[in-house]
Formats: sequence, structure tokens, C-alpha cells
Amino acid sequence: MRGGVLLTSRREWLQSLTVAAPAMAAAAQSTPRSGLRMKITRFESFPVRVPFHPRLRDNFIESFRKQNRPQTTFDSTMVRLHTDAGLAGVAESTSSPAATRAVLERMIGRSPWEFALDDSIGGILIAVYDLMGQAAGVPVAKLFAANPAGRIVQTWWSHCFRPPLMQAEARLAAESGYRVHKVKARPWEDPIEHAAVISAVVPSDYRVWFDANSSWGSPGRTLDFARELKKYPIVFGLETPIPIGNTEGYRQLRGRLGLRLADHMEGLNALSCIREAILDAFIVGAPRLGRAMLAKAALGEMFGVRLWVENGINTGISQVFQAHQAAAFPAVEFCISITHTLEDDLTREPFLMQGGFYHLPRGPGLGVTLDDQAVDKYRTG
Repeated sequence: MRGGVLLTSRREWLQSLTVAAPAMAAAAQSTPRSGLRMKITRFESFPVRVPFHPRLRDNFIESFRKQNRPQTTFDSTMVRLHTDAGLAGVAESTSSPAATRAVLERMIGRSPWEFALDDSIGGILIAVYDLMGQAAGVPVAKLFAANPAGRIVQTWWSHCFRPPLMQAEARLAAESGYRVHKVKARPWEDPIEHAAVISAVVPSDYRVWFDANSSWGSPGRTLDFARELKKYPIVFGLETPIPIGNTEGYRQLRGRLGLRLADHMEGLNALSCIREAILDAFIVGAPRLGRAMLAKAALGEMFGVRLWVENGINTGISQVFQAHQAAAFPAVEFCISITHTLEDDLTREPFLMQGGFYHLPRGPGLGVTLDDQAVDKYRTG
């Protein structure tokens, strides 16, 4: 309405976005009025429980059991938002089904554009961005950058599997077009043996980093592992070898590893680590996909720090959205998800890698859709 609340709130909203997310503001400016005025009319939510893939299920469950984690599936709530403009956006929420529905219910009757960058709605933001991209006629990546990259580096992920399975996973990853592999290091398997069996079956341009999740304990033990791992040219990095936030320990490791060193941004004084140059990259977890992600990306770009992002964890919906943000943010070096370890990614479109890269969908919005048959198969409520 001209002169009404809608126009006033839209002006204020556009002014806010111009500062926080210029590309998003530009997309809004070019969106037809009907697209800006659309309202969410209803939602669908589907709690799902997807088991581990049969090829690694037994070993996966065994590894989780050894760390006192009795888990056999990954649970999510898939979401579809419908609007009065005839558009529908999809998302994945890792909040409980009840918490997800509570958020969705308060969104009814409101414009998706109102929720842009709102971290309080969690993974539902993916559906918001999907709708915004469709309304603006641009891929989601263009909501975050005027000229996003057309491809990103997606990382294969493995838990601490027995060496024969680890080798088979590395072979499958390489055959599937992956060239970067994140491997969980745990006390019940030898990371040196993992490096050896992986090296035996992958091409020379394949690269691996080990995530110890603090299990190596001390700088001294970390140096011992690094000394042996460096004998394998495929190994390039270590993640969280000592407890998160152990700044003094990282000071002791600085310049001595001969491998790139990363830790979780959420558990650190990031500015202090950047100032002292004690880390080579930050892990970005926790699916906060709005202002929090923009702030981390801006920090990385400002100071030349690389980000290894793992906020697109379970299904293909989150995985592709993660790729859109990574393409828009120059600081993001790698994307990480566990989708390939599950029975199904719940999307119709395959996530294809070519020569180490995933090429982003070019159509408006997210560019992937829910596989309703798969959702029905794994639905729990």
C-alpha cells in the first residue's frame, strides 16, 4: 500500500539491508512489487530420520558407541513454505519438530523478506532465501554477492573408520570427483595408518586433513603425529588437535607443524588468533545462516583468513544452500557435510562433483527440490 505500513517497513528494511547485505538489497530493488509483497500462507513440516548408509553403517555405529554416542540415524525436520504468490521454498531445520513448528506458525501471514538474515529461525532461513531468490529471479548465491563464484570445493567426510573401510571411502570419494577429504582422528584407530591406506588409492592431487576433536591433548603429542603425517604428501592440515580455545597451546605449535592448523571459530577469541597468526583457518559450524554467517565471512575476508564451513550437515537441501553461501563469500575455502554418509539426501537433483568442484545451480532460488517419496519413506511424524 502506498503510504501505508508495508511501504514504510519496506523502506526501512531496504535501508537496513543496504548496510548489512548490499547484494540482497539490490536483489530486492529489482524484484517486482508482487514478489516483495508476497505473504507466507501455509507451511508443511516433515520430521525425518535417515539411517547411515549400508556401506558404512556398522562401523559408523561402532565409532559412535566408542565415544559414548548411541546414535544410528540423523534427524531433521524438512520444511516447505508456501506463499500467496504461488512460490514454495524448502529448508531443513535441525531444531526439534515442535520448536520448528512454533517458528513456522509465527511466520504465517508475514513476508519472507521480513526474515532475511534472522538467525533466530535457524535452518528455516534456507526456505526464506529460496523464496527471495525465486521472487527476484536470481540464484540464492546472488542474494549475498553480486558476482558469486560458479563453483565451490566440497569436502568428503569420514568418521574414524577401520582402515579397510577408510580406504574404500577414499577410493569412492576420488571416483566421485572429490579431491579434499576430512578424516576424524580418534584414539581407537591410527591416523598414520589412515594416511597410508588413503595414499595408496587416491590420485596425487587428493588432499586430506585430520580432525582430532581435541583428542591429541597436548602440543607435544600433536607435533609427534604431525611429524609422521607429513611423510604422506596428501596430508595438508590438522583441525582441533588440542582442546578448543587453548590459545597458549596454539602459540606453542605456531610455525612448527609444517601443516595448516584450524580450529572452531565459535570457541575462540577470533581477533586474538588473527592478530597473533596462530591459526591458518577457522572452522565455521552451527547453522546460523543469517547475520552471524555474514559477520564471519566479512571477518575472514577483511583479514585474509580462510573458513572451512560445516553448517550444511544432513541433507542435500542444506548442502546446496551451504554451497550458495560459500560461492558468495571469498573467505570460504572448503565446505563440509555428511550427506554422502546417509542412505538418502532427500533431494531430486544429484549433488555432482567434477574435478574437485561442485558447480552451483543457475536457476532462481536454491535450485534443488525435496524428493517427496524419500521424505515419506523416512518420515517419523
